[in-house]
Amino acid sequence: MGVTDSPAARLQALFEGHRLTPTQRRIAHSMVRRAADVPFLSSVELAELAGVSQPSVTRFAVALGFDGYPALRRHLREVAPAERTTDAGARNAYQQAVEAEIENLRHLAQVLADPRPVRRAGRILAASRPLPVLGLRAAASQAYGFAYFAAKVHPDVRLLHEGGTMLQDRIDAAVRAGASALLCFALPRHPREVVDALAYAQQTGLTVVTVADSAFAPVAKASDLLLPAAVGTGLAFDTVCAPMLLGRVLLEAMCDDLPDAQARLEEFDTRAAARGLFVD
Repeated sequence: MGVTDSPAARLQALFEGHRLTPTQRRIAHSMVRRAADVPFLSSVELAELAGVSQPSVTRFAVALGFDGYPALRRHLREVAPAERTTDAGARNAYQQAVEAEIENLRHLAQVLADPRPVRRAGRILAASRPLPVLGLRAAASQAYGFAYFAAKVHPDVRLLHEGGTMLQDRIDAAVRAGASALLCFALPRHPREVVDALAYAQQTGLTVVTVADSAFAPVAKASDLLLPAAVGTGLAFDTVCAPMLLGRVLLEAMCDDLPDAQARLEEFDTRAAARGLFVD
């Protein structure tokens, strides 16, 4: 099944071109995460899934051009598989969380069937000297992981993982040093400070590349190129296997546009061996 044939991709196409409210984006995001099940959900069940009211689901369907939710559901049943793809009832909560992450990774694989957005992002990031990498709160670890590996192949990576009044100062400093792009990892719950920082980065002329949990995330409006990777929400705290993997894929794409990336890695390995850095 190609990316354009997946239920999630069909839903994404259905939502494109519509100006959705934050509540409606939340519904859309929930539908994409449960794309195979959505055609079988009532408006009440979808409202519970998205954490919104039932009338909000009805207004959402109307905003998409349907007479109401029943018409939207009929449309979804026409373009979705004939039956649910999973039966989670026999699994415990821990297993369901793992299965949900597996599904998120499958969806990411489908999205990457078209590698052009990631390759474009890789070119943008490789060309930026320096390269600021932003991630606050829940996304700080994703930004740190990317920056850690990127620094082995990119000549100047600047990690922005702490908020506060100095954040814009550090963006200004990167611009003065020659930066042309900023990479952001944005995960729920989305801090207002991240949205403001991305808007400011765009004002300074930086091209903003964002890895986010959804194409409908609040950071979308302040991003020039958004790469979505869903998070798991079945546990008390979100699981982020797909965003982490997408970050590594983005690193690979960036390396492809850094002609001396392999030489830098080999140089690091030589120095590490000389220092006895690793026990293996």
